[in-house]
Amino acid sequence: MEKFKVGILGATGMVGQRFISLLENHPWFEVVAVAASPRSAGKSYEEAVGDRWKMTTPMPEGVKKLTVLNVNEVEKVASLVDFVFSAVDMTKDEIKAIEEAYAKTETPVVSNNSAHRWTPDVPMVVPELNPEHFAVLESQKKRLGTKKGFIVVKPNCSIQSYTPMLHALKEFEPTVVVATTYQAISGAGKTFKDWPEMVDNVIPYIGGEEEKSEQEPLRIWGKVENGQIVKAETPVITTQCIRVPVSDGHTAAVFVSFKKKPTKEQILERWKNFKGLPQELDLPSAPKQFITYFEEDNRPQAKLDRDSEKGMGVFAGRLREDKVYDWKFVGLSHNTKRGAAGGAILSAELLVAQKYIEKKN
Repeated sequence: MEKFKVGILGATGMVGQRFISLLENHPWFEVVAVAASPRSAGKSYEEAVGDRWKMTTPMPEGVKKLTVLNVNEVEKVASLVDFVFSAVDMTKDEIKAIEEAYAKTETPVVSNNSAHRWTPDVPMVVPELNPEHFAVLESQKKRLGTKKGFIVVKPNCSIQSYTPMLHALKEFEPTVVVATTYQAISGAGKTFKDWPEMVDNVIPYIGGEEEKSEQEPLRIWGKVENGQIVKAETPVITTQCIRVPVSDGHTAAVFVSFKKKPTKEQILERWKNFKGLPQELDLPSAPKQFITYFEEDNRPQAKLDRDSEKGMGVFAGRLREDKVYDWKFVGLSHNTKRGAAGGAILSAELLVAQKYIEKKN
């Protein structure tokens, strides 16, 4: 098949770099346009990034010589591509405005940013969990006055380390969830080289993260009603989010109570057999095994397990009964692959498979 032409907004930042590295040799998508702030515009991508390339793999040859475009020249960028991934570093209001501007040029926007996560007619999707929320796009397109342009977002990287495991157990009706996340420094767009104070350190606060971790799963479990997404009322979720000296991979320690308490065998069976549309459709970025459970007491570990399933699976371990709640377990996900760029790429693949994203000509 002829590849879709893809643009990356905010291409020089860490998540933009992750998009570029993950899209190298993608069977469906080809990066043809990279856009960033006016100060990077006009330079080659290689020159604009300079010594700030933060991936462990080399910069793909195919993008090095691309001329960086000014992200604010919306019509110009949009004219080159079938759709864009958004990873811009701006204020929330600026992000909302620029993503809507791109959508209004009939260019679908698959966003890694948080700005539109609570816009009622913008679906916030983990492709295995709530692809039915794409149905709200018809209402969004009416509001924007578009035929093909729209915005889809992915949720916060922290919630992917525990929400899929809870989702697989929804039939048992979780009522209370207590989660503490131990989050990698790449979640702040940093490496140890540019954040030396994180070495040998733990910071017990990440701005805005706890509210996102408590509320966003409820939006994923919400229903589409009258052209918007109405969030679920249960379970009650309370979290603490802690920055730890790990390069990649968010870990979660989770306690959960259920209305209908499942057995250990039931939980493990549901996790092992859980599949979503990406697995059924065999999408290019979909992990074969979405939830992997480790029997060993000392797994999952960020260093050993985050890149399994090309960083697109989620991992669980240490499932055991609890004295206060019903069950407790530990979860792990790769925060910049599954949790950020990779999750957005998988959403785009599903949008293509379901004909929401089509070639412009």
